[in-house]
Parts: sequence; structure tokens; C-alpha cells
Amino acid sequence: MKNTHHLSRRQFIQTSALATSALVLSSCATIGSKRTAADQVTLGRTGLKLSRLGMGTGSDSGNIQHALGKDGFTRLVHYAYDQGITYFDCAQSYRTFEWMADATKGLPREKLFIQSKIGGQPENALQAIDKHRKVFNTDYVDSMLIHCMVKENWTDSWMRIMEAFDTARQKKWILTQGVSCHSLPALRAATASPWTQVHLVRVNPQAKWIDGMGETWDKPGTDLTPVLAELATMRAKGRGVIGMKIIGNGEFIRAEDRERSIRFAMSCPELDAIVIGFKSTEEVDEAIQRVNSALANPATA
Repeated sequence: MKNTHHLSRRQFIQTSALATSALVLSSCATIGSKRTAADQVTLGRTGLKLSRLGMGTGSDSGNIQHALGKDGFTRLVHYAYDQGITYFDCAQSYRTFEWMADATKGLPREKLFIQSKIGGQPENALQAIDKHRKVFNTDYVDSMLIHCMVKENWTDSWMRIMEAFDTARQKKWILTQGVSCHSLPALRAATASPWTQVHLVRVNPQAKWIDGMGETWDKPGTDLTPVLAELATMRAKGRGVIGMKIIGNGEFIRAEDRERSIRFAMSCPELDAIVIGFKSTEEVDEAIQRVNSALANPATA
């Protein structure tokens, strides 16, 4: 009887410990389930981390941000970082390109996710990639994209550039590679190509400035359905997927349009992150609030 009593007591202690652990885990799960714009999310299977909400630096080719002046732009980048935004989206063709080193000066490089883009077919693509590192005053660029593809056969005609990206990745000048597309034929080619690791995709529920069948950047589509089909395939392949044109190329003037689009983006499991071009601290705050609200109330997203 004494031994039985001892065994029961031991079982009780073990059971109590398990119950306590379960409560702790449950509590942690509840706390951890609160998702926000500042969350560090994983970009597909790249293993890289970036904030769920990123800051674009190229609205109207960067003219919008450039109008802030260099000091104003730097203050905005630092403000965004202070709110938890660590992903900054750049491109060689943006007017803010040469400002990025000073704009991110003083911020911990290891916490930043810098994505940049190379347009056209530079004669020396490796040199062009190296220029980004030098302009940004960094040893590496987290993600480098081929910029604004519109042709169905771009993976053939850009093969030389793609091979340079491969070499740069081997040298660790870039950590991952991909493409931004501005037509449905180009988007489908990007999805089909095993070379692509990261996709920057135009997406919003109003189908404003999204990819269409016209093989030119200024002939957008009006049907989101085929874009969503590509997003599903990208996700199935483990690609990193970032949504752009969330504010309809800056044309969503009405608050309800911005709300609808951000809620839609947050309801898309295919999107790892989104990027929005900001020109003021108020726009940063609004986007963060809308993202947080959408994530907190997914049923209405």
C-alpha cells in the first residue's frame, strides 16, 4: 500500500507538471499568435528574414521620395525602422538609389533586409551587382532582382544576366535572387523557371496596375484570377513571394480602398511580405495600423 501511495503521488506530480507545461505552452501560443506588420517573417525557402511590411523607395521611379530631400528621406527611413520595418526595397533606376547608404547609416546591417533591382542588360552584369554593394556601402545585398520583365521569353534573352546573378550568389555578393514582373506572360515564365527564388508580384483586389497579357509594363491587366493562380504555384514551389502595388501604384486615394487592399493582402497565405512606397510618417503609421488590424481580425480580411 505504501508503495502504491508513493506511485500515485509521483503520478500526480508528473501529471501536474504536464498540465502546467501545457498551460505555459498554450499561453505562449496565444501570445505568439498575435501577428503584426513588424514581424520577422521567412521569405519562402530562402531562410532569409524580413519585416512583413516593407518600405518602397521608388514611388514614381523614386521621384516621390526624392522630393523629400536627402535629409527628409533619411529621417523617413529611420522612422520606418524605429517602427519595426527592416525591409527596404530599392532599384538602380530609382532616384533614391544613391541615397541608401546614408539613409541606412547607423542602422544595424544584420537586421536589415535590402532588396534591389537591376534593369536592362548591362554589359558587365557582375560589375553592376558590385555597384549596388558599393552604393549601399555593404558587403552583400539580401535579395537582387531582375527588374520589370514583360516578355514571355525573358528567361532565354536574359540568360547571361541570370548567370551573373548565379555567380554573385556564389560569391555571397547577393544572398538570393529573383525577378519583378510587369506582365502575365513574364510572370508565368518566372514561376516556371527553377532559377527564380524570389518573386515581386503586383497584387491588389481592385486589380489596379496588375499583370495582364500585354507584354509591356504600361498595359496592365484587369483580372486578378490568373495572378492568384501563379501565386499559388509559387507557394507550392517554396518561392519567396512579396506583394507590390498594394496601394494601386499610389492611386488608392480613398481610405476604404487602402483598407480593402491591405486586408486582402494579409489574407493571402501565398504572400510572405508586402511593400508600400511611403512619403510621410503618417503613411507609415497608417499602413502599420491597417496591417495590424487585418491580422488581428482575419475573419474580416
